[in-house]
Amino acid sequence: MKDGRLELSNNRAERSIKPFVIDRKNFLFADTPSGAKSSAVIFSLIQTAAENGLDPYRYLTWLLSSAGEMDLVQSQNARLLLPWNAPAVCKV
Repeated sequence: MKDGRLELSNNRAERSIKPFVIDRKNFLFADTPSGAKSSAVIFSLIQTAAENGLDPYRYLTWLLSSAGEMDLVQSQNARLLLPWNAPAVCKV
């Protein structure tokens, strides 16, 4: 309450998860639990990209092509794929 830069409501957070809540019903019709989990992971990646000012299509294209060329067992390589490390071509 003392910091005027902070919002008094959580509307932004609620708006960002609204598509996921709506799409949650679609996950019920996945053929397998693994399919539902995969759908949720992809949806999460898309929402995270959008929240970080990235074009989701360009980010996913870069992410999948870069991940195939990296050794992801090393954590520093996996960190390079996070949205805030995406190249400028992925930004909106």
